[in-house]
Amino acid sequence: MKKLWLRHEMILLVVLVLEILLFNAIGRRFLTADNVANIVRQSVEIGLLALVMTPVILTGGIDLSVGSLLGLCAVTFGMLWGELHWPPWVAATGAVGVGAMGGCVNAALITRLRLPPLIVTLGTFSLFRGLAEALTSGTKAYTNFPASFLALGNSFFLGVPVQAWVFVVVAVAVWLLVHRTTAGRAFRAIGFAPEGARFAGLPVERRIAQAYVLAGAVAGLAAVIFVSRVTEARANAGIGYELAAITAVVLGGTSIFGGVGSVHGTLLGVAAVAVLGNGLSRILSITAFSRELSGILTGALLIVALAAGTLLRRAPGAKGRGRSG
Repeated sequence: MKKLWLRHEMILLVVLVLEILLFNAIGRRFLTADNVANIVRQSVEIGLLALVMTPVILTGGIDLSVGSLLGLCAVTFGMLWGELHWPPWVAATGAVGVGAMGGCVNAALITRLRLPPLIVTLGTFSLFRGLAEALTSGTKAYTNFPASFLALGNSFFLGVPVQAWVFVVVAVAVWLLVHRTTAGRAFRAIGFAPEGARFAGLPVERRIAQAYVLAGAVAGLAAVIFVSRVTEARANAGIGYELAAITAVVLGGTSIFGGVGSVHGTLLGVAAVAVLGNGLSRILSITAFSRELSGILTGALLIVALAAGTLLRRAPGAKGRGRSG
């Protein structure tokens, strides 16, 4: 299985290189420093969500609420700064805290009440977005943030967008968690066989809860970066981000059934989705194609990734996958 997934990641790397070569050949100024920086800036929030979605999916779960939670955290940040007059970085801590609380809600419903993650997060998907719209009446937006805060999403450090350094720190932390700790091994064991993991003495509920709380907290961090980048906090922040994050994770080789996957594969998936979106936007700007083509191809990528995972599991020599078989 390890060899199969390494092959999957190598194929994805080849696809990414082909995307870059294609868009550079037919697009306008695709590989310029400005456009590369633009790709990085626009993909950091989705990349953060994809990173923390990886351990969630490794456990055999799913989190459809991260995009809505990002919107709620963005509104929370705006209210703490604009109405309660908290300093921006203190308000940012409050937004991350709200994200962690949202993750706790998901974790409690899944681990304590034993409800299916798909149903729970589908419900909180609507709940969090509804709360964000209620707090702003659906129209209010918070703006006029100080330049020191906006620098997080719109300035450079050592020639690299500032938020990219935040992304690197989170990526290293999640990689170490998943690949170099007992918790990471527990995520995989739970995804393979939850009951078997319990019989082996693993704290299944605790590990699942940790994955969802981590996803919520990082959604709050992504909300702060989003607000800094677009210079306003609004209730519709993060719409569709959960699907883009899931696409990146599954495209990177993480099995939607749990138990198999890697953070470096997710990073490749994030890069492939980001390059595809940016390249298509540049091509569509000089052609008569509709912009909906970007959404169509992203959906097609997700379907292909799911089908590839199924075919790899059915390949000769691949072992059974317990409940996913």
